[in-house]
Amino acid sequence: MSRGIDYSAWDHIYVSDDEEATSPFVDTPSLFRMRHRSRLEKMAAFQQRGEDLQTNFAECQRLLEETQRRLRYLQDGMKDREADEEKEAELKKVQSEVEKLKQDEKSFQLLMEDHQREEKKLPWNVDTISKEGFSKSVFNINSSRKQETLEEKVEKHKTFVEKYAEEIKHFGMLRRWDDSQKYLSDHPHLVCEETANYLVVICIDYEIDEKHALMEQIAHQAIVMQFILDLARTLSIDPRGCFRQFFSKIKTADKPYQDAFNHELELLKERICKCAQLRMDGAMKELEEEEKQTRLGPGGLDPVEVYESLPKEIQRSFDEKNIQMLQEAMNRMDPEADTI
Repeated sequence: MSRGIDYSAWDHIYVSDDEEATSPFVDTPSLFRMRHRSRLEKMAAFQQRGEDLQTNFAECQRLLEETQRRLRYLQDGMKDREADEEKEAELKKVQSEVEKLKQDEKSFQLLMEDHQREEKKLPWNVDTISKEGFSKSVFNINSSRKQETLEEKVEKHKTFVEKYAEEIKHFGMLRRWDDSQKYLSDHPHLVCEETANYLVVICIDYEIDEKHALMEQIAHQAIVMQFILDLARTLSIDPRGCFRQFFSKIKTADKPYQDAFNHELELLKERICKCAQLRMDGAMKELEEEEKQTRLGPGGLDPVEVYESLPKEIQRSFDEKNIQMLQEAMNRMDPEADTI
């Protein structure tokens, strides 16, 4: 026997237009409208409270990320040089700010969970029943996107760079905050990890070519893109939706935030110089190996290595092309010696 339909979901429906309580002194339609308006105001206030909690939670996460960045900057600075009392006091102050922000973050999480539980307990009414179910599309990026393999990431980066290389280079040459923000507004597809990676590749190429000024300019824009991506990860949103927020922040940034930005920029330039040197060393080794292969004679021997293994007197006779000197040197050699 099949089970009947479960109507329990409709047990707590509150329909104001079906209320039987009326007043002889108030017009019934007016009374219903007044109660309806009162309920809508309560619903709006409840919804606004939830939105405020989400906004404050996101702002708390952003401040926590910035403060942690300042803390790392101060700690790295104290490792490089001797700490004074002023630096130690500032470090303790920032550490206390980090702890307080972590507590605030937990508090906001608890408040948001309580608000969600209250929302589930709210009774349905004529407004919520008739509300459209899908007014927008929401994409859960983290759960729906499969993990990309290394080959897929490489192919994705290659395709992106082939398509937008000139636009990325143009962004890399911009110097003013307003120009960078406007260009990203006109080209939002550039706000991604592939752009940041390609900017670093351009930096390494310039450093190898000894174009240090150009390398530093592109490195600055690479850090700009990296800060935008870090902010997006902190707020758990698409980076295309928060790059304006970054520029608003950096244009009015306090000294610790600006110092953190400059510190990250210097670290990137150091890594670029090391990568460029490694690439040049690798290229030199490959060139030397190619030259060696072209020199190989019969039996796979390298003439240069054979020459360097000869006694100095025989090397001199070869340099001067003196056959008599060579013969005399050969006659003076011990026949049992394994010199040659």
